[in-house]
Amino acid sequence: MKKIYIAGCGGMSGGAFYDRFKKKYELKCTDIDVNEDWLSFLDFRDFKKYREDVMDFKPDFLFHLGAHTDLEYCEKNPDDAYMTNTLSVENAVNIANELDIPIFYVGTAGIFDGKKDMYDDWEIPTPLSVYARSKYLGERVVLETAKHGLVCRAGWMIGGGPKKDKKYIHKIMEQIKNGSKELSVVRDKGGIPTYTRDFAANVEFLIENNQRGLYNMVCQGEITDNRLEVTKELIKILGLEDKVKVTSVDSEHFKKEYWATRPSAERLENKKLKLRGLNKMRNWKVALKEYLEQDYEGYLD
Repeated sequence: MKKIYIAGCGGMSGGAFYDRFKKKYELKCTDIDVNEDWLSFLDFRDFKKYREDVMDFKPDFLFHLGAHTDLEYCEKNPDDAYMTNTLSVENAVNIANELDIPIFYVGTAGIFDGKKDMYDDWEIPTPLSVYARSKYLGERVVLETAKHGLVCRAGWMIGGGPKKDKKYIHKIMEQIKNGSKELSVVRDKGGIPTYTRDFAANVEFLIENNQRGLYNMVCQGEITDNRLEVTKELIKILGLEDKVKVTSVDSEHFKKEYWATRPSAERLENKKLKLRGLNKMRNWKVALKEYLEQDYEGYLD
């Protein structure tokens, strides 16, 4: 049985990777936040301890998942953002290169400026924020210096359930649970959801097919009205169309809370996955329905 070391595995995507890969691989999963019994502590910003822990395990693959994803936090704490999102990736690449093993890194759709409606794998990123720049630099480290690097870019991540989902879906679910009858949803930010379970499954497929390099990896299906369309689909799945109203607003409505610069569009196209017959990502509506039914069962009761 081959071995995978997964660093930064305590976040919203970590559980999906653990569940997916534990069936075929021996895993060691670490995080600075030990929130599961299958996690052990590691701060991957500490190169010496990171190296020692990985070397002791002697993995066949190194997965580097963790990152600061809160844009406002990154703007307020740029040094920590670069330490966590960029320099820790250098640590991971150095370790993987020393062991001569593949390294997998999670990229993001948020590294573009939003001037185009859709971005394929070959578009040149133009990051607008500290978060975007720190993640893009992490991506470059893997692609330019790793002996065997694989980068998969995610879009609007959904997953983790009530315990770990810190993104859009949980924020909407929390409002509904707290009795909101009207939801204000931005109409001027474009993106495509990425379901953590599908993402992990497609990464496994790439690993098994010895793929390296860069891949966009988001759910399938067109989205014309951005978060507005996702929210309406969520309400429809929950059967609350007659009870919860969705109101369209622009980003200025939330400017006090979400003031960091965000691209107007960060839609990715899985061009390389499709061309190589490696695209296993499902339609976002199917993924959203599964996520709500599996992870939020009884949440609104």
